[in-house]
Amino acid sequence: MGVNTKIKLLKKEQLKGDILKFTCIAPEIAKMALPGQFIEIKVSDTFEPFLRRPISIYNADKENELIEFIFQVRGRGTGFLSQVEEGDLLDVVGPLGDSAFDIKKYKNIAIIGGGIGIFPLYELAKNSIKQANTYTYLGFRNKELVILEKEFKKVSTKLTITTDDGTYGEKGYAIDYLKSDFDNLNIDSLFACGPLPMLKKVKEFAESKNIYCQLSLEQRMACGIGACMGCSVKLETNDDSIKYARVCKDGPVFESNKINI
Repeated sequence: MGVNTKIKLLKKEQLKGDILKFTCIAPEIAKMALPGQFIEIKVSDTFEPFLRRPISIYNADKENELIEFIFQVRGRGTGFLSQVEEGDLLDVVGPLGDSAFDIKKYKNIAIIGGGIGIFPLYELAKNSIKQANTYTYLGFRNKELVILEKEFKKVSTKLTITTDDGTYGEKGYAIDYLKSDFDNLNIDSLFACGPLPMLKKVKEFAESKNIYCQLSLEQRMACGIGACMGCSVKLETNDDSIKYARVCKDGPVFESNKINI
């Protein structure tokens, strides 16, 4: 369980279109944050919208006591958040999520992300590059949506950018290039975040190769602490029983062979 605290917006950047990056002074959260965890942000001083908004932690700078998060303006809540100005305080709870990315002792890891699902993968790559070969695969629909290429290149042994239409980088899907590199790079583990269809393909591939795989799931999270059960995901079982886990509390990162997606 994270802390409820006020963090100061130090820097606000428009990365591309409706995608914004916030850099905040957040000593307590920066100290505790693990790759894949998130924060819940109160976006309005009124009761509308009532619920906080979950945002993945992009970067935790423990030395300078900063956290960075990136979000796309998609609705009323993120619209309110986009209006916050430098110097303002944000009411947040975090870091949240009992499960984070953990590369264990693997030495040739593959990180794969799609679209805005790439944001929580940066903290993972930043940490993993210190002890393992880190092969990163990022997929986007087209050139206009490619983002954070320079940042990920700095924390990757090899970075592959793909676009569905071939307008930038390699043409096609990121998972296909990971598959083609798999044997040559001796990849021994997979870590992914992105759209559900992509995660399903990563899960299937990991099972076909019998290698360790962690997936970060994106779900609508109402409370962020596991109370409302609104973000439940079905678990794999060895019998006909049906069991669920809460993405916000039990996740958001799961071993791929333990979830039914």
